[in-house]
Amino acid sequence: MTDLLSFFTDPWQLPFMRRAFTVAAIVGLVCGVVGVYVVLRGMAFIGDAVAHSAFPGVALAYAFEGNLLVGGAAAGVTIAVLIAFVSQNRRLKEDTVIGVFFAFAFGLGIVLVSTRDSWTTDLSSFLFGQVLAVDDADIWRVAAIGAVLVTVVLALRKELVAVSLDRETARAAGLPVLPLDLTLYVVVTATIVMSLEAVGNILVLALLITPAATARLLTERLWAMTLLASLFGCAGSLAGLYVSYAYDLAAGGSVVVVLTTLFALVWLLAPRHGLASKLRTRGGAVEEERTTGGLVPTRAPAEAKAGR
Repeated sequence: MTDLLSFFTDPWQLPFMRRAFTVAAIVGLVCGVVGVYVVLRGMAFIGDAVAHSAFPGVALAYAFEGNLLVGGAAAGVTIAVLIAFVSQNRRLKEDTVIGVFFAFAFGLGIVLVSTRDSWTTDLSSFLFGQVLAVDDADIWRVAAIGAVLVTVVLALRKELVAVSLDRETARAAGLPVLPLDLTLYVVVTATIVMSLEAVGNILVLALLITPAATARLLTERLWAMTLLASLFGCAGSLAGLYVSYAYDLAAGGSVVVVLTTLFALVWLLAPRHGLASKLRTRGGAVEEERTTGGLVPTRAPAEAKAGR
């Protein structure tokens, strides 16, 4: 019992762990909320594209000894806006446009990095995350940006859902589809850049997608999905840090592994949409067919008419 209590309390005795827990909780919550609309829109690819699109901005900032996050944010927003504008041409599917700019941005980042003789810890932390090195200023910055992003998303939730489910119907209903697209793309970009310090460019997509996908398996309601996704993102981030501390593992990678493990458990055990539930339903149907010989009783015409 004492060992278990120590497992939960010991990390909080260290100032750098307290800061890491705070940032991880905020990032997990914000990514969970924003990720709901990414999953509903079916735009997981945009998360990956924007995360990698920030790379040339970071590389450019690194080359000129500037702020890496500012450089990444500028490049990510630029690519996101370009994708939103070009994808308005309905001859091209959104994922095609994303693929074009994703490849271009990442290739440009590689070219820029190749102009330098060596990589530094700062650039590596952008790629892989360094949540254990955040300071108080990082916490306040992440909290402020996260509060703005969550407020924007919740204020526009109905419009964003309408555009996500059926763009043409939303346009016919008079909704400003392009401004809403731009808003969502910029919000996703800001969320990704905000999360880079915690899990890095390579792993940020999991934090944005996995909690929302896990929640999607459990509910059909938007408010419940948003609540569950933020809860999963926050709890999974904290649990990943505990695992990282206990076994001396990479913090960002541990967070992603914990979130994916939670997703796998829900995928297996979800009451309605889990694999176990589907197997039970299928087994019940097979058993019913076996006992009835495959015959389905028919209703009399009068009963059928009344049933309609």
